[in-house]
Amino acid sequence: MIDPRYIFTSLTRISDLSEREFSCRKLDREDWDTGDYVVGRILDPGSNTLQLELPNGRMRGVIGGELVVGALGERYATLEATGSWRSVKEDLNMHILTGAGLFGKLTSKSTFIPNLKRVAYEGHAFRQQQKVTMRSFVKTVDDLTFETPVILFVGTSMSAGKTTSARVVTNLFKSAGCRVVGAKLAGAGRYKDILAIKDVGADDVMDFVDVGLPSSIYPRQEYREILGQLLSKIGACQADIAIIEIGSSPLEPYNGDIAIEAIREHIKCTVLAASDPYAVLGLMHAFDLIPDIVTGVATNTVAGISLVERLCHVKALNLIDAKSTPELKKILFSKTGIVV
Repeated sequence: MIDPRYIFTSLTRISDLSEREFSCRKLDREDWDTGDYVVGRILDPGSNTLQLELPNGRMRGVIGGELVVGALGERYATLEATGSWRSVKEDLNMHILTGAGLFGKLTSKSTFIPNLKRVAYEGHAFRQQQKVTMRSFVKTVDDLTFETPVILFVGTSMSAGKTTSARVVTNLFKSAGCRVVGAKLAGAGRYKDILAIKDVGADDVMDFVDVGLPSSIYPRQEYREILGQLLSKIGACQADIAIIEIGSSPLEPYNGDIAIEAIREHIKCTVLAASDPYAVLGLMHAFDLIPDIVTGVATNTVAGISLVERLCHVKALNLIDAKSTPELKKILFSKTGIVV
């Protein structure tokens, strides 16, 4: 039974905090760490347009005084907000940096997004004299050599169209009778991204939350080790194809570059969702990565498509336009050998 005292956010979905009793105890600031489960009391509910994401993916609003369970983490979103638990001041007040319950002190915000929810630190979740963390609920799996063919989705920024494009491609492979696994290797934790892939038929979905990270902003060597566990989980699904998303841009501090290198030799097709034609050129140069398809916001018009192809000499398709589907199928077949 869910404890009615608390609102459990989607970063708690790998835990049993809503089912088993825990205590709330304040910890000195020097004992905090990424992935710690904490309780915050709502001081300012912020805009009612920004809701909290629950463990099942549904959204709900909050009012002042309610208790929210989330996890300490960091966010560095180019178009929305940045913040970190490391920036928390002596008053121990924080913000809910994502709807998934990522807690940290807001350090900057776009003027185009509403005010974030502000919370007072009530304490850490504790059991048996030990703080409860996301990693407490992660079971180590046997290391597997990752060999699943990958359709990689990357973006020049957040909100460029990666997830929408991944849904289209997932649906094509499922319609062809393939076993599909969807995964997000880097970004800030939101359940909705991988649920969107599940909703169009993916047999399994997972992300870095499943291996104990609230976001992939984490020390690079430790992230490599945790990524190895995530790739082993993906490989264990024995899928015909993996639809893999790198959240935000690989140039941002989410370790997207490490994720790409880890799977590079298994990438059969790269789809780049771009917010701007010139950004395509920049990412190609920065990562020595030539996409097979450019899509997203930059391909919303004939003008955008033409500029991408003229500037970057790569194929541009608006994947949400059904007229592009026959050409998309031809590209996917030529890259994977699978008739879709």
